[in-house]
Amino acid sequence: MSVSSSSSSSRASSLSSSPPRTPPNLHQNSIDPSSKWLVQKFGGTSVGKFPVNIARDIVSNYIDSNKVAIVCSARSGSTKALGTTNLLLRAASEALRRPKTQSGYNTPVNGGIFGRTDEGSQSPPPTSPRPGEAYPWGPASGMTPLNQHADNIPVFHATVDLIREEHFKAAREAVKDAGILQELEAEIERDVEWLRSFLYASQVIDEISPRSKDTIVGLGERLACKIMTAVLRDHGIDAEYVSLENIVPFADDLDDDSSLDQEFYDNLSKTVGERIKQCGSRVPVVTGFFGPVPGSLLRQVGRGYTDLLSALLAVGLEAAELQIWKEVDGIFTADPRKVPTARLISMISPAEAAELTYYGSEVVHPFTMEQAIRQKIPIRIKNVENPRGGGTVIHPDPESETAQPEDDVDSVPEPASPLALAMLSARAAQGSKQHPRHPTAVTIKEHILVLNINSNRKSVSHGFLAGIFSTLDRFGVVVDLISTSEVHVSMAIEDGLSKKILERLLRDLQKSGTVSVHHDMAILSLVGKHMHNMIGIAGRMFTTLAQGKVNIEMISQGASEINISCVIEGQDAVKALNLIHQSCLQLPDSFATSKSMAVGPWLF
Repeated sequence: MSVSSSSSSSRASSLSSSPPRTPPNLHQNSIDPSSKWLVQKFGGTSVGKFPVNIARDIVSNYIDSNKVAIVCSARSGSTKALGTTNLLLRAASEALRRPKTQSGYNTPVNGGIFGRTDEGSQSPPPTSPRPGEAYPWGPASGMTPLNQHADNIPVFHATVDLIREEHFKAAREAVKDAGILQELEAEIERDVEWLRSFLYASQVIDEISPRSKDTIVGLGERLACKIMTAVLRDHGIDAEYVSLENIVPFADDLDDDSSLDQEFYDNLSKTVGERIKQCGSRVPVVTGFFGPVPGSLLRQVGRGYTDLLSALLAVGLEAAELQIWKEVDGIFTADPRKVPTARLISMISPAEAAELTYYGSEVVHPFTMEQAIRQKIPIRIKNVENPRGGGTVIHPDPESETAQPEDDVDSVPEPASPLALAMLSARAAQGSKQHPRHPTAVTIKEHILVLNINSNRKSVSHGFLAGIFSTLDRFGVVVDLISTSEVHVSMAIEDGLSKKILERLLRDLQKSGTVSVHHDMAILSLVGKHMHNMIGIAGRMFTTLAQGKVNIEMISQGASEINISCVIEGQDAVKALNLIHQSCLQLPDSFATSKSMAVGPWLF
């Protein structure tokens, strides 16, 4: 048995999915028929720290020339643990903790021959509460669920109260209009009490199904979008909150074992696009959470479902551009926090962006990126704190994938338009004729574990690799890099396994051969389109590391030839990053090679 809920969008409110009252002086989306849609996705940190900046400095500057749709993630907190999604997951976990009673763990007080307590005579309602409603038993009524004592408040109460106070505080800091604030606080109160009742019900049945966990986590996006809607209206923008909890009407036709194929996402993007167009000239503020899907949203997609929804919305609206707003200016040639000379990249290919994401840089998940790119929709990474900056464009046009890092990124026309992208393509093409090719970026992925397996059977290798890969599959281990021979395998994986799981994995791998483990390693990756045309670049990379006394544990080059990666000691990561950036990613005008660094093509 699992707990289900009705959609909170059924509540009538100016912050709910129903159309809000529109004062005549509110600023609306462009009514020009030729205006294209622009989808702006704001992450949890941006929504948590800069809601006023988003309304005042970003949205208000785009809606005169574009139709803007906004997608919000759940708010972040002052620390990662205090982020809304983490708090919601914590509350869900706490709801399944059996409460202790006065006589000990799970022991009834005043129990008769059937072990009942006086409080246990209350029977819960037969159905789950609707969002915004509470069970007749609960903290407000003085009544408690079965076997729950009034003097023993469930652990999740404190977490729910923390979620409530965090959002009340955010609302009061960002919204100045008393009427809007009062309405927003009432919405927050209803949503939080719905969560409390939902968790009570889960505690009674002692189960939270994967779909119920999706519903709990989805509350984070609903709260964030309601706050953002109120802030926009507080700044004179006619915003409409749009909940997508029940946007997948075809989900019931699929069982939990169904895979979410491309047809599913195509149908979803069309449905979402049609829903947003119903907002008319209002600015829709859309929840990244899009409700129950077969097999659970968290399991099928993961916590990056908000980025995915923004890409699907951009496809459904045939948007001119998808903007991902972060707290950085865009994608750099290296992590600017570790490499002071790192430069902003004005344009990058989807393949390069995907490689950087795989190997440590937080760009956009490749599958999310694919949804927009396959429909030729460019993706622009921009900075909430620097909205006038050009950012980085992930461009879908293969002819422009030779773009090189530029310094003059602020000259890119805003907002995005076909003319702006054409200028970027022309500038990139001109640059590629004037300068030799060079890599696009270098990145580092830390906290890596290296496993080396040597076969016990030197003369018989049949089944050696099959045994290793089947073991990895059984433990759900994802391999980042691998180097193989007939009787030897080296693998780099994320060092995130628990000690107990790692010990079991090593025991099973030892059936295939001798196993050695290296902790505290890092993957260094040099990324660039058409890397195979860059003669001597691998030699320059490894010679630079050798001269810097950086030891290399293993080397790998992908079949796509878009990156060259190696594994090094974690303690050398920052030094190696700076060395490679200096030797392999200099500006073309200063790409002179010293005698000490001269490397001929005969090496690689």
